Amino acid sequence: MYSIEILSDGLRLAAEVRVPLCHDSRSSFPAVCICHGIPAVPFNPTERGYSELADRVVSEGFVVLTFNFRGAGLSEGDFDMRGWVRDLSQVVTYMVGLEEVDASRVFLLGFSGGAAASLYVAAKDERVAGVVSCASPADFRELLEGPRLNESLAQWRKIGIVRDPEFPQDIEAWATGFEETAPSGVIHSIAPRPVFLLHGDADEVVPLAHGHALFAAAEEPKRLMVLSEGLHRLRVDERAMSATIEWLHVQAAC
Repeated sequence: MYSIEILSDGLRLAAEVRVPLCHDSRSSFPAVCICHGIPAVPFNPTERGYSELADRVVSEGFVVLTFNFRGAGLSEGDFDMRGWVRDLSQVVTYMVGLEEVDASRVFLLGFSGGAAASLYVAAKDERVAGVVSCASPADFRELLEGPRLNESLAQWRKIGIVRDPEFPQDIEAWATGFEETAPSGVIHSIAPRPVFLLHGDADEVVPLAHGHALFAAAEEPKRLMVLSEGLHRLRVDERAMSATIEWLHVQAAC
């Protein structure tokens, strides 16, 4: 594993790359970019949840890149969904340029807001071979309607993902970015590349209705897995992660 920085709009994004230890003659590997969700708590540098998942995926024979979107973790900037999709586009560019990566087999594995960004970027960028989406919102209306807009912004300032007291300069334009990047309006464009949607039927943050809406809007090939009593943090749900790794192996072999 090695640490890197990726530039996006002049902002430095903190990232890590893991490469499989392999003893055969292959010169390149399929790759997975793991995309975290919108933080719900302040950054904790000792939290290894995504690192542990990355270790598991790399052990399955994938190059794995983890990173922090702008405003999150050790990355610079302020939380902005338009910015998040630009960040991910830059990360994809970095990944396909790695000599260890088979550029035809680059997959995105996103969680919640990171899943929404993954679906949006995949719809716009054919370099993405497929997407695993865990508990993605179909849209962000519940965060931004009426007084919720200012409440959400205040909470994100408290958490520390909106750091500049002058950001956003135009709150309405900033909010419009969430509407523009809602995955429900673009997910159909991912086809004929595959999409795997996972959602818990007890998700306490993003109701299951969002998963059904995304599945209805997507074109084949698509799959929806509804996890009985599954909560929002599917990263810690063994059923979800086992199914994810199985799906990635099948798609990487195609």
